Amino acid sequence: MATDYDAPRKTEDDGESIEALKERVPDKLSGSVDVEDADNPSGFELPGADLSDLELDVVVLPAQDDEFTCMSCFLVKHRSQLDHDGADGTICVECAA
Repeated sequence: MATDYDAPRKTEDDGESIEALKERVPDKLSGSVDVEDADNPSGFELPGADLSDLELDVVVLPAQDDEFTCMSCFLVKHRSQLDHDGADGTICVECAA
């Protein structure tokens, strides 16, 4: 059977009133407060928050023997991603494309 994709899809069985839909969806403009947000007000950080008292421990490893630094994107990549090694330096496959 062929399907006409341009034909309207709404049938008379789907005819739910807009009032019934409004009753099912909570009103976002109401004055109610979400209980989860009220219980944990510090559960999120705002952009630009002061993080100067935070201390991070990061171990930086030097480039391994099977890695190179791309001279275009400056990322350390595996030798299998090396496109060419020429006068302009080592270039990865993604930057050479």
